[in-house]
Amino acid sequence: MKTTLLVVAIAAGIALAGSAQAREGNGQRMDAPAFSDVDANADGGVTLQEIQAAMEARKDARFAQTDTNGDGALSAEEMIAMADTNRQERMASRIAEHIERADTNGDGMLQADEVAAQGEGRRAPNPERMFERLDDNDDGTLSEAEFAKMGEGRRDRGDRGSRNDN
Repeated sequence: MKTTLLVVAIAAGIALAGSAQAREGNGQRMDAPAFSDVDANADGGVTLQEIQAAMEARKDARFAQTDTNGDGALSAEEMIAMADTNRQERMASRIAEHIERADTNGDGMLQADEVAAQGEGRRAPNPERMFERLDDNDDGTLSEAEFAKMGEGRRDRGDRGSRNDN
């Protein structure tokens, strides 16, 4: 009984995490089903019950796809393998898009000049500006305390996206 509850809790957590990632643009978004797939009785209209049935069928299909040994339960290994597969598919898609955009000679690969061209127009790191900003006493050297501010600034910038500016 405890094992069943644990598996259900883990599956629910992954489902919620997946939907949260999809909302944030980080997860794999599910394509909307075709109208004809949802209109089970082919009457030209979709009812709430047909939508619910289609959603249940998709959920069952995802579960079956993850349950690679077909035992009706999801192990941590199966769930990790599915997450890894999804992550690899998203990464492969992003890389293919990047290559398509940057591959100016059309050979399907990126040479150093094509990669460098992608960086043009972006703001390059400016070590002089960073040094001046950190050197509080303008003595031309960074003390340990001044140097530590560099890490603090990065942490602060990382927190910007999660702040609630109400």
